[in-house]
Amino acid sequence: TNRVVFMPTQIATIETLRSLPRTLGATWFESLEARKREEAAFHDADRMGHKDEAPGSTPNRRFYEAAHIVSDYVDQWLKARTPGAIFLDYACGNGSTSVAVARGGAALAVGIDISAVSIANATESASAAGVVGSTLFLQRDCENTGLPDQSFDAVLCSGMLHHVDLQRAFPELHRILRPGGRILAVEALAYNPVIQLYRELTPQYRTEWEKAHILSHRDLRFAKRWFDIASIKYFCFTSPLATLLPRPIRTAGVRLGHVIDEVLTRIPLIRLWSWQFAFELVRRDD
Repeated sequence: TNRVVFMPTQIATIETLRSLPRTLGATWFESLEARKREEAAFHDADRMGHKDEAPGSTPNRRFYEAAHIVSDYVDQWLKARTPGAIFLDYACGNGSTSVAVARGGAALAVGIDISAVSIANATESASAAGVVGSTLFLQRDCENTGLPDQSFDAVLCSGMLHHVDLQRAFPELHRILRPGGRILAVEALAYNPVIQLYRELTPQYRTEWEKAHILSHRDLRFAKRWFDIASIKYFCFTSPLATLLPRPIRTAGVRLGHVIDEVLTRIPLIRLWSWQFAFELVRRDD
């Protein structure tokens, strides 16, 4: 783990964050809207015993074999933005990103999630990795985090914005991000009718809310109320189809798909049929 030198303002922020309760209890949970309790229950069940990390734990996870190119893009962004930073993994799941960021030299990697199982898994993972001192995991509502104003230098929203109400989430992210701070969001894209049909035909893999709130450019325009958009990149047009190939030729098929995708995702309109996209939001100075 890299040695971290703290700035005085960081010390105060870290102390405040560490003073917060890790979980919020049954009364808080019961006060949440029904859709949020449904999200929590869905992900508690999915992540119990880290079972969601098992290869092929659900059939739709095979498509993510094509998404390592997205993971590589996220990793490069994190390596550039998080050393020495106070980082937030917004809906952290089992905490693997926060653990990696802590190992990479973040001043503090904070993960929040509505799922109590996720917070327990993440805390366990941080302990096993020896990064308890530079990580913090909190059960929170991402639309109303209760975190201090202007706490974070960098935030990752990985495949989670379609789980929340953006009318609440975007202003909340603006509030807890310092001026000039950056958010990287990675999301599925709503335009491809084949992918949308697949979502309709496989309701067991997602909640009703998330199925109805896959992101589009309309959501990017909405984000501009609070942020500047620094970059947009599209991923995975043909490569997910290659994951349906037999194992002996699947890896080669995915690689070929990525080569084709690099061309197709540069073409306006056509790239809107991509499976995923990433965009960077920058908080403007007030």
